[in-house]
Amino acid sequence: MGRDWSSLEIDRKARAYAPVLPVSKQPADQRLTHFDEIYYTYEAEMARIEASRCIQCPDPAPCQLACPLNNDIPSALKLIEEGRFIEAANVFRQTSPMPEICSRVCPQERLCEGSCTHGGGVSNAPIQIGKLEKFVVEFQLAVEGMPLGKVAPDTGRRVAVVGGGPAGLAAAEFLRREGHAVTVYDANPFPGGLLIYGIPAFKLSKEHVVRKVEQLKALGIEFVQNTRIGRDIPLQKLCEDYDAVFVGVGANVDVPAKWEGVELDGVYQAGEFLIRANVPVELQPAGLAQSGKPPVGRRVYVFGGGDTAMDCVRSSLRLQREMGYDLDVTCAYRRTEAEMPGCKVERANAREEGAKFEWLTAPVRFIGDDSGRLKAIELIRMTLGEPDESGRRRPVPLEGSEYIVEADTAILALGYWPDPLLGKTTEGLETHNWGLIAADPQTGRTSLPKVWAAGDGVTGPDLVSTAIRGALRAARDIHQALAAG
Repeated sequence: MGRDWSSLEIDRKARAYAPVLPVSKQPADQRLTHFDEIYYTYEAEMARIEASRCIQCPDPAPCQLACPLNNDIPSALKLIEEGRFIEAANVFRQTSPMPEICSRVCPQERLCEGSCTHGGGVSNAPIQIGKLEKFVVEFQLAVEGMPLGKVAPDTGRRVAVVGGGPAGLAAAEFLRREGHAVTVYDANPFPGGLLIYGIPAFKLSKEHVVRKVEQLKALGIEFVQNTRIGRDIPLQKLCEDYDAVFVGVGANVDVPAKWEGVELDGVYQAGEFLIRANVPVELQPAGLAQSGKPPVGRRVYVFGGGDTAMDCVRSSLRLQREMGYDLDVTCAYRRTEAEMPGCKVERANAREEGAKFEWLTAPVRFIGDDSGRLKAIELIRMTLGEPDESGRRRPVPLEGSEYIVEADTAILALGYWPDPLLGKTTEGLETHNWGLIAADPQTGRTSLPKVWAAGDGVTGPDLVSTAIRGALRAARDIHQALAAG
C-alpha cells in the first residue's frame, strides 16, 4: 500500500536517536503464580510516544517486507502517533485476519522488529511493533468490540475446511467473506489448533481464540468438532459433497523418541504435557481430560531448544510453584545457546522465572525405579562438529563423558511431524517427508483437483503468520477457481 507523503514532515535524525519505551511485564515471582499473560499493554500516550520513533522509511519499508502478511506497519505507526488507534487497528486487519493473536505469538525479533532500521542511536533498539499492534487491537476491542466486517452475497458454492488451526481459520474467514458457505471440520473439542492446544496461556490467553471463533460463527461459518478427516470421514467424501476442500491440518505429532526408558511414568512428550498443563479440562481431547495436570515432581529436565521447549520449561516452573516445591527445572540442549532455534525473548523470560540451562548435553537413557517411575537420567556431554543440513554444527557425543542426574520428570520437546493419516487414507493425494502434503506454495493446489492445502501440514512446523499467509494464498486461488466455474 502506498503512503501519502504530502503532509509528512519529520526529523528522522531526532527520531532515530529517541530512546525506546518498552512495555513492562509482571515480576517473575508474581507471574509464576498463574498461567495468565505476563505482559502489560501500552497506555495511550506511551503508545503514541513509542510510535513517534518511526522514521517512516520509504516504500517498501523493511519492516513491512519482513512481515509474512505484509502488514503496512509504517502507516499504522503514523496513525498511532496521531492518536487514531482504531484506524491503526484496521490497517493491521487489512492484511492480517488475526492481529490480536499475531501480535502476541509472532517472533517479532526475527521479523518486523528484526528488520527495523531504527538503531545506532541512543537506544539502538527497534520500535516495539508487536506491542503497538497489540495495543491498538485491544483499544478497538474495548471501544467497539470485535469488528464483524462484510460478507459478500451468497455464491451458492460450498467449501470444506479440514483443520481448525490458524491456517484453517484464516482460509475459512476469507472464503466466507467472499460469499461461499464454509464448514470447518476439526479433530479437537474446540477450534484453534495450536492456538488452544500448543501455545500456553501465559503467551496467548485462550479468550482471544474464543473471541475469534465467535466472530467466525457470527459470519456464518459452521464448525464440526471431534471429527477427524481420514478416520471418521474420508477426504474423498468431502470432495464429493463440497465444491472445494482446503486442508490445514498442521504438524502436531510429537517426534518419536527412541531412548531406553521413554515409556516410564514421569517421561512426557511435549504435546501431551502442554495440553494437560495449559488447556482447561472441558477443552481437552478425549483421553486426556481425566488425567488432570501433570505431576512434575521436584526435579524436571526438558530436552529441546525450540519455543516448545521453553513453553514446557515455563509451564513446569509454574506447576512446581503451584505444588509448593522449590524451583528446579533444567533445559538440556545438545548444542550451545548460539544454535538454539527458539525465541531469545522466551529464553530470557524462562531465565527470569528461574530456569537453568545445560548446553552441549543430551540424554542417553531414562532410569526407572521398581514401580516403573522415572528416578534418574543418564546424560552425555557433546561437542560441535561439522555443519549439518540445517547449517548448524552437528553435535557429537564425547566418549566417556556420561553421567547420571536424579530426576522426577523428563519432557521431550524434540519437535513435531505431520500427521500421515490423510496421505495414507486418500488415494491420489501426494505426500512426502513423513506425511507433508505436496502443494504449490503460491496457490496451495495439491495433486487432487478439488483439494488445496497450506500451513504446517505442507511446510512443516513454522510460524502462525506463515501458516496464515499460505492459507490466504490458497483461499484466493480457491475463490478464483470457484468464480471461474
